[in-house]
Amino acid sequence: MRVLVVKLSSLGDVIQTLPVLHDIQALHPQVQIDWVVEEAFADLLRSVPSIARVIPIAQRRWRRAPWSADARQGWKAFWADLHQQAYDVVIDFQGLIKSARVARGARLAPRGYSVTYANASDWCAYEWPVRYLLSRSLPMEKTIHAVARYRSLAARAWGQAPSGVLSQAPVYPWPLPAPTQPPCMVLAHGTTRADNAWPMAHWQALAQRFVAQGWTLAVPQANDSEAQWAAQLQSNLGPACHVWPRMGLADLRARMAQCSGVIGVDSGLGHLAVALDLPTVIIFSQPRVARAGPVGRAHQTAVGGDHVPDAPAVWAAWQSVAVQAQRVANGSWPHPSGLAAHSPAPTPP
Repeated sequence: MRVLVVKLSSLGDVIQTLPVLHDIQALHPQVQIDWVVEEAFADLLRSVPSIARVIPIAQRRWRRAPWSADARQGWKAFWADLHQQAYDVVIDFQGLIKSARVARGARLAPRGYSVTYANASDWCAYEWPVRYLLSRSLPMEKTIHAVARYRSLAARAWGQAPSGVLSQAPVYPWPLPAPTQPPCMVLAHGTTRADNAWPMAHWQALAQRFVAQGWTLAVPQANDSEAQWAAQLQSNLGPACHVWPRMGLADLRARMAQCSGVIGVDSGLGHLAVALDLPTVIIFSQPRVARAGPVGRAHQTAVGGDHVPDAPAVWAAWQSVAVQAQRVANGSWPHPSGLAAHSPAPTPP
């Protein structure tokens, strides 16, 4: 069986879709899964062993000049790449016209079919015409977490009741190395949405608490604006704060996996920390926690949502997370994803 996953963007949403790979393979152990994704995220998916083929698309870039030679040639090459394989099942996990167009254009095997959502869910992007663009449109709960929404669609694509898969914790694809010493905290500040950002003064106040406890701090940056922000924080905090060089997502994932914990905003890197099973606090500045916050793991939590939390609130959330991470590492708190492989665990302050 050959399956095509269509989930183009954004980074956090792509990461939250990853558990469907394990779910599909549990149903069909011999399945081969390909994935269409925006070119910026392709290298991250190439680090996932269970994906047979990553098919990059550059819709974001091509939209800037849709009639240019680059866009025309890019679309031609993309369709030729996509049509190399016929698929038994094509699943549009995005539910937008741009993703349904790709799913509709995939080549189906005899008796093959394509599926997408029949309706919107709270806080999830959805464009109603997609229900008419693919072979099957499947009903979805109005209020549902994003990860559960993706897993539910995958189960329903094969006529399965979603309750079976949703009763099990989501499984992400990457094993974890041991964290570095001394303990290193990643401050995942970057976001493409201004309303997700957390004020610099709060970051600095929080970071000073970690420095006082002997932690080193790592600050990723992906563009000039983030680099300037990170340099300012480093200047304020001194040698305990390290700004990481710009790197591809696959390298960033490997580097994050060696760290002891992550404090991040509601963005791609915050959700990558969840997927890596790291002790994590995600800061929400808007009421999206029920849709995108960490679930099912005592050593991962969200703070804020109906308000912008301050530094003491995030510090208190981290203290709780660190205690739970220590329990997992000591074997007194069972966890399906094996955080016990992290030894030693972060020391609670």
